[in-house]
Amino acid sequence: MVSRRTLLQAGGAALAGGGPGISLPGRAGATVAGDSAPLLPSFGRPTRLDVADISSLGGNDQLLLTTLQGVVNRRRPRLYFNFDADGVDFRWLPGTGASVTRHDEALDLVARYRGEIRGAILHDPGVPDSVNVATTLAGLENAVVATAEQAREHRLRTVGDLRGRFEADDALATYRWQLDHLFPRCTRTLLVGLPPTRTVRADDVRWRELARETERVRDGSNRRVRTFDLSPELSGGEGVYLRFQDSLGDDGWGASVGSVKVTADGDLVTASFAPGTPAEAPYLFDGSNSSLGENANRFCDGGGSFVYHFTPPAGTQRLLVEVDLWNQFLVSATTTAPTRVEPFPYFRDYAVASRAMVVWLPPSGETGALLDEVFSRVEPTTPYAGWFSDDVAGEWGGVDRASRHGIEVVPADYYMNGTVHAGVPVKVSDKVPPRPTAALRNRVYLTLTVGEGDNLQYCQRRMRNIWDDPKRGRVPVNWTVSPLLADIGPALLAHYRSTATENDLLIAGPSGAGYTYPGSWPESALDAYTELTGRYLRRTGMDLVYAYNPRAAAGDGWIPFDERVARSYRKNTPLRGVIQSWETGDLRIRPAGLHVIGNFFPQGKAAEYRDGLLRHIEGWDGTAPLFIAGAVNAWSWTPSDIAELADLLGAPFEIVRGDTFFDLMSRAGRGS
Repeated sequence: MVSRRTLLQAGGAALAGGGPGISLPGRAGATVAGDSAPLLPSFGRPTRLDVADISSLGGNDQLLLTTLQGVVNRRRPRLYFNFDADGVDFRWLPGTGASVTRHDEALDLVARYRGEIRGAILHDPGVPDSVNVATTLAGLENAVVATAEQAREHRLRTVGDLRGRFEADDALATYRWQLDHLFPRCTRTLLVGLPPTRTVRADDVRWRELARETERVRDGSNRRVRTFDLSPELSGGEGVYLRFQDSLGDDGWGASVGSVKVTADGDLVTASFAPGTPAEAPYLFDGSNSSLGENANRFCDGGGSFVYHFTPPAGTQRLLVEVDLWNQFLVSATTTAPTRVEPFPYFRDYAVASRAMVVWLPPSGETGALLDEVFSRVEPTTPYAGWFSDDVAGEWGGVDRASRHGIEVVPADYYMNGTVHAGVPVKVSDKVPPRPTAALRNRVYLTLTVGEGDNLQYCQRRMRNIWDDPKRGRVPVNWTVSPLLADIGPALLAHYRSTATENDLLIAGPSGAGYTYPGSWPESALDAYTELTGRYLRRTGMDLVYAYNPRAAAGDGWIPFDERVARSYRKNTPLRGVIQSWETGDLRIRPAGLHVIGNFFPQGKAAEYRDGLLRHIEGWDGTAPLFIAGAVNAWSWTPSDIAELADLLGAPFEIVRGDTFFDLMSRAGRGS
């Protein structure tokens, strides 16, 4: 229920849009002084920055500081933080061009800037979603988000108190209240989706390995019910924690669980459930890094995992668990709580500075219906920045729902210091790089594309790490990036452009100016998205895009671009071709005269990838050129891996950049 506490003290007039230094976003097609308005706002040029490392702080302290950063940087960017132990934020700092003052004690900055905030919005530690409502209020009230203890410690007056206002298990009512009462005061040009909490691993947890699949099994052929004896863990006082991981984390086929049954002393069933059902909820200790599959299964890939917690009856002597388990699993147990839950602090500076409404609504059921209502309250091409809940329905369902409302998604939930990076006055080159020439022969032309570039945080973090690999540049590679970095991170995009070798080509990530499924867009709004995409492609010198489209209703693959979608891209963008997510590589079409080729995505690292390519061309007779758009896993591959693959590929393969690839494809189609 949402009727037990008065939310805010009286006073505090509604804030007007804009303010000193802020550049508000505009609708697609709008112009300002002869140029198009930015889609994503900036908050002025950073000239002097107070910088601190907050990587070792807990979630509540990081939340306090990032919301402080949002209020302070709205006027003029002056706060900048490093969030990761590897210091990637420090690597981007020189590119801001600002003078820097380092601070050893980050929390001292609260006192330094106390005069620029009205006080604190207190979130309810017992209601996770109150963190998001508090963030929205912080933007509207020029306040920070804090616990009651933090407010006392830092001498912050209480501007709003959310404790006791919402029920912990009623996110729908919480966000309904926010939509009805706060959204009328929020910006209409940006929506933000952030998880209210994050899961942090505890230190010094000792695990006992129970089972490991050492073979690469991706087809469920090793599926069976396996029994594990948890009796050695009965001496622990906290019960038993059972963890499932990916035993081979480089190819995306980790542990998959179809059911769990726990038996004490031979005949007492203490737990029995299938993943994704209400019966699972009491035992799922941490599912944040896992997903629900389409076959009523829970799975994790790469570095992900999920943990169940079982508390056996007192005096239990023997504890067995039966698990329907398959694919590349690693199973282990411990008696110590392996993680803790705390507020999710990231990207909140940008949400607060923009005065955006922050939600976290799983895109299915009643929460999905409310998400539809949120999307319906804004105009087409309004960006939804952040992400969705991380099960299968999260990404596919969330992006599709947004697309049906004419909303593009900007994955940004881990994008740091956006209020600073958006204001760096760096011009991104709008020149299309010269295309390498190549003779058209009866070869297998392979172009390799590193995915994930629609993710702003990937461009800021993972991409910077692999971009610095000394073997980058040995092999022609297409690197997907977000053209929207021209607004929210121009120095990042300029860095990649200026340091690219002749073998590095930047292309737009899915599916242009924001992640979307163009085939799901309403007829009346599609041109607005492709016009927006065309504007940003011309602004950033890109003429190729890696794209997604809706998935088939039966869930058995993607739907190819049709004439309507291709015609809109052709009319409004400078695209010479589209690589569409396809995985099997058997799509090659030309709707409305636009070259579209589906990607081919072999599993594994270099040797296995090579073997997949060889199988793929087994029917090729060598009497005409063959074209393959190969996908590269951005999270597990590096330029060194790509160089290894190139060394393994001899005749008949020739690796070329994407622009050369589409030129050769066009020439082959003309018979030249």
